[in-house]
Amino acid sequence: MRSVKLHLFLLCVAGVALLGYQCCDPSAKPQNGKFSPYWADTLTPNSVEAIKERHPNVKALASLSGWSLGDEALRWYNPENPKLWIDNAFTSLTSLAEEYHLDGVDIDYENFPRNNASFAYCIGELITLLKNQSVISVATIAPFHSTTVLPYIELFITYGVVIDYVNHQFYTDKVRSPKGYLAAFQLRATQFDKDKLLPSYEVNGRGIQGDAFSDALNLLGANIGFDVNGVMIFSADASSSNNYYYERKSQAFLTNSTSV
Repeated sequence: MRSVKLHLFLLCVAGVALLGYQCCDPSAKPQNGKFSPYWADTLTPNSVEAIKERHPNVKALASLSGWSLGDEALRWYNPENPKLWIDNAFTSLTSLAEEYHLDGVDIDYENFPRNNASFAYCIGELITLLKNQSVISVATIAPFHSTTVLPYIELFITYGVVIDYVNHQFYTDKVRSPKGYLAAFQLRATQFDKDKLLPSYEVNGRGIQGDAFSDALNLLGANIGFDVNGVMIFSADASSSNNYYYERKSQAFLTNSTSV
């Protein structure tokens, strides 16, 4: 049995709890890097602080962007002045991190223009600045099957040193068997650092479902060359109805490092 330092990441996402996105109004109009919170009223600075006090291993991350804000699709755009975008983003996220006791950010842009020229630079420099100034201690990225892999590969190649985990959304790879999941993981491991790549699961959603996901974790764990260093479960809202069954099984897998 290996020694595991287990952290629970409270990922605060658009429409669920917490979102930082480059807009300040419900129309999702870009605001040149000035991130604003869109989250449930119950998620307050005091509530985040209370959770972290009760559970010292919890780290709270703000998810930047996501697929949509209500009915409005969220999109990366190429800022006219990347340096100004980075400065604005750093200032607004520093304020949010201090107010809401945040430990990090999760980069979850899912729609890109055809001629994307600035994503890797802007996001990579932003993460670097946030870490260098000790605003955050954790940064993750969340690519998925179709529209986002290439921009995130470019980001990771240049700025992988400041990225802690790759939360690839494997449920978008449309694999439904443990062997298919292993093949998908092996592919993404060639595109990103295999030691930072996390398996993921969507509760009552797309891709592999039910205990087949546990079988996939066991297959990954048994595969020579792979150490599973974490699991991403989406989402807590869906998991609450079954007492967080998959989170519990995944935690057991990580702590036992044998079988679920």
